[in-house]
Amino acid sequence: MYRTKTCGELRIENVGQTVTLAGWVQGVHNLGALTFVDLRDRYGITQLAFNEDAPEALKEQAGHLGREFVVQATGVVAERYSKNPKLDTGDIEIIVSELNIISESQTPPFTIEDNTDGGDELRMKYRYLDLRRPVVRKNLELRHKMTILIRNFLDSKQFIEVETPILIGSTPEGARDFVVPSRMNPGQFYALPQSPQTLKQLLMVSGFDRYFQIAKCFRDEDLRADRQPEFTQIDCEMSFVDQDDVINIFEDMARHLFKEVRGVELPAKLRQMTWQEAMQKYGSDKPDLRFGMEFVELMDVLKLGTFQVFDNAEYIGGICAEGCANYTRKQLDQLTDFVKSQQVGAKGLVYIKLNEDGTIKSSVDKFYTPEQLQAVAEKMNAKKGDLILILSGDNANKTRIQLCSLRLEMGKRLGLMDKNKFECLWIIDFPLFEWSDEEQRLMSTHHPFTMPNPDDIPLLDTDPAKVRAKAYDFVCNGIEVGGGSLRIHDGKLQAKMFEVLGFTPERAMAQFGFLINAFKYGAPPHAGLAFGLDRFVSIMAGLDSIRDCIAFPKNNSGRDVMLDAPSFIDQKQLDELQINIVKTEK
Repeated sequence: MYRTKTCGELRIENVGQTVTLAGWVQGVHNLGALTFVDLRDRYGITQLAFNEDAPEALKEQAGHLGREFVVQATGVVAERYSKNPKLDTGDIEIIVSELNIISESQTPPFTIEDNTDGGDELRMKYRYLDLRRPVVRKNLELRHKMTILIRNFLDSKQFIEVETPILIGSTPEGARDFVVPSRMNPGQFYALPQSPQTLKQLLMVSGFDRYFQIAKCFRDEDLRADRQPEFTQIDCEMSFVDQDDVINIFEDMARHLFKEVRGVELPAKLRQMTWQEAMQKYGSDKPDLRFGMEFVELMDVLKLGTFQVFDNAEYIGGICAEGCANYTRKQLDQLTDFVKSQQVGAKGLVYIKLNEDGTIKSSVDKFYTPEQLQAVAEKMNAKKGDLILILSGDNANKTRIQLCSLRLEMGKRLGLMDKNKFECLWIIDFPLFEWSDEEQRLMSTHHPFTMPNPDDIPLLDTDPAKVRAKAYDFVCNGIEVGGGSLRIHDGKLQAKMFEVLGFTPERAMAQFGFLINAFKYGAPPHAGLAFGLDRFVSIMAGLDSIRDCIAFPKNNSGRDVMLDAPSFIDQKQLDELQINIVKTEK
């Protein structure tokens, strides 16, 4: 046997036992006559001791050890003279009688410790080494625990796990597809699924009633901290349900996960907020409710014909930062630079300070009297010591989004975004359509199979932009963790949706004929939801990026720097696929 115990399980009660351990050398401490080695495996670290009375050959072996050597050690468990309270095994050590060096290691390019000296790109290049670090491994262990909890929960609710294909047809609506050429069908391509959306609808038509899958999905889109070109969804669909049925069951699942994983009790019923309210109060359809600073519209108290910037604005809104009236000119300039950055895009920032001595100081006090500024403060419910920050613009929605960025920046600066605090809610009543400047037409906010609110169906003919969707998003700490909708199951209504989206009947049939035809054979009312597993795990782990809860992630350019992918392929493969590469000037 390579080992009789792991490096994380021995305790003081094991003293006197002869054991064999195997693992990686974390570190070697040579004290002359004594040598101590920290041996690490997935379960922990145990100290190996080579005493001065050990055989010379054994001491020589120990002296040859280096970091990340793989070794096997046999010896007797003894109580440590100098205990280490930081280790679970810190009360004991192994007095080694036999050592076997299984494989040697070069010096690793960074330290295999929680606080490593390796940068992101270096750690991703040597990801197999990075995964040895306990802090990274714990994220994957957490991911494993969550997937087991999810599977068991859904199984207890009569869901059946069904795998759907990875090679499917392209559906250009939405993000860009990754496409795969077919050798056996020259000139034709598969697509990798952005989600199993239409396939899970077909499973409902097939009578499966309750489906789930922990599914790989693929989108060719620009990357950021919470996006990867391939990601994992907890994908679910149910038949004969309404919106409340779906929300209730997956709220229960979230409640179960938070309790089991973090020991956090979510409220018995989560808050629901309409999309309209979320945009008006927070400028975001995924508001972070860990702190206040709700927007207050200030048109009536600032559009007074005295300041042209405000007088010409379509929207003026502000937030109140409690206790920040002592902000210096330098700090206010930094905030101004932030809102004017390319990332935010505002033209400027107006502030009003409510000083502790009762005076009011503002960047626009030459345009407004103290009484007029006091009226703004009263509308903001601001008090002495507070700082009011105001943005304006000629596009209300755009300005609210800019104000959202400022609100989140203040939340970070004031330390209000506690990763151990969880505020979850549902956003409902999304717009069914959104205007695309690129396409110059209405596009589906979610996808073309989303059910319109029955009250708004007449608007499909007269004012489709005002139609609300029977859609819902699960939001936690300002992150969209999951979303779903009721689906259209009536063929005539689905045809109307395609018409509004600019599809000809022929194009709709060419792209979605399999689903349209399936609906002709009796489709049940159905609805679904998909959680982003990567995002869910990252929230539970308190991470800033989803990359650290994915075993082998891509970088921000979509590259796997460990495998050096994507890469060029041989001309022979291109010839088999009948593909020519056209080189363009950069």
